[in-house]
Amino acid sequence: MNAIPSVFPHREPLLTRRQLLQVGGIGMLGLGLPQLLQARAPSGGSARRGEKSCIFIVQYGGASHIDSLDPKPQALDAVRGPYKPIATRTPGMQIAELLPQLANLSDRYCLVRSMTHGNGGHDGGMHICMTGHSKPTAETPYYGSVMSKLRPATRNIPSYVWLQNLAGDVQPRYLTGGFLGAAYSPLRVGQDLDNPSTPGFRVTALDPPKDIPADRLVQRNDLLTSLEPASTALMQKESPASMRRFQDRAVEMVTGPDARRAFDLERESAALRDRYGRHPLGQNLLMARRLIESGVRLVSVTAWTGVPAGEKFNNVQTWDMHGGSLGGIFGKSQHGLGWALPNLDQSVSALLIDLEARGLLDNTLVVMAGEFGRSPTIGNNGRDHWPACYSAMLAGGGIRGGSVWGASDAKGAYVKDRPVSPEDFGATLFHALGVTPETRLGADGFTRPVSEGKPIAELFA
Repeated sequence: MNAIPSVFPHREPLLTRRQLLQVGGIGMLGLGLPQLLQARAPSGGSARRGEKSCIFIVQYGGASHIDSLDPKPQALDAVRGPYKPIATRTPGMQIAELLPQLANLSDRYCLVRSMTHGNGGHDGGMHICMTGHSKPTAETPYYGSVMSKLRPATRNIPSYVWLQNLAGDVQPRYLTGGFLGAAYSPLRVGQDLDNPSTPGFRVTALDPPKDIPADRLVQRNDLLTSLEPASTALMQKESPASMRRFQDRAVEMVTGPDARRAFDLERESAALRDRYGRHPLGQNLLMARRLIESGVRLVSVTAWTGVPAGEKFNNVQTWDMHGGSLGGIFGKSQHGLGWALPNLDQSVSALLIDLEARGLLDNTLVVMAGEFGRSPTIGNNGRDHWPACYSAMLAGGGIRGGSVWGASDAKGAYVKDRPVSPEDFGATLFHALGVTPETRLGADGFTRPVSEGKPIAELFA
């Protein structure tokens, strides 16, 4: 069999045609990009007007609903906590006093105060939260993976991005595509102190392999173009034309400016960066807005609010707050509401205003939820994990602002009215993003519906 000379014969070994084909397209280019680009080409091949996107703000650790979105001013001291409720722009709706900016924006969002499930562990609760299934399997994919499968990005940009890591209390399922496969896993940007709020931060995920300069990637891609389609397992699943587009997009993403520009916060004004807040949540949400504007379909943002000056970094589980003293849940440390809520108030309100000003809010669903809430009674351990009843916030994407769905009881302990299961919450999210819950999914592509719940139609304007 004839050998094909390398583009750079002084640096590359000779490969036979069979060996070259067995390398398999993207692997030959030196790009490990399944988490950047979905192997399936976008259906239709071009962007459709009105396509929906989502920013999912993940309150990792479980935020106290009673001290934020569902205050109980008439309850006993051991339940209501130290924060007073304040009026919002919406008559009859109150939230905690540490969220004044969000109070003034209540006409932009809906509060869901009747979220409920049965798993009080961080790992199990997070898996439920991010899949929309009460009893997910280990391989059940997260919302972003499903969206990147069914509604992939139509520009040369990743479909699914996760900003900021989760800590070790959960298994790293969020980095996978579940049963959909690695091609539908997210591009993760930021880990611990290496995040966009750190001076000098840069996104390295788009860098080509150190031993393969960008010009060599282009040369290799040109060489692939001249070869007949490979009959590898990957090529058997995709048409040659589809894989050709995938290869071209991969090279363009690494060598071109578009994707890099989307992640570059230096292109934003200092005033806007200040408005979002120079803490991790603020800068990650600003980056999320840039990504959505650039065509990313779903961005998950770990709602880590950073570390107060002079305090040593612990972990990114901002909302896993224990300890009933001022040094615990009600304090101003990195795991205290006195620190976390003002930062969240600043950054989420800035996001909503920014999306609206840019004409993006109608087509961008903003979700804020954690894996559970916190217990109604304050003890020596503060408020403990509490999945029986908690709150979420929904904005944009057709959601009717200035509204409240469901209610908790007088203590915020259990759902009093209109419970929302993980399935119904997930179905509502998919509905807002233009995916019907009955859409077939599964490892084989059709045996499971996207969601077994029903969308809450009343949430939509």
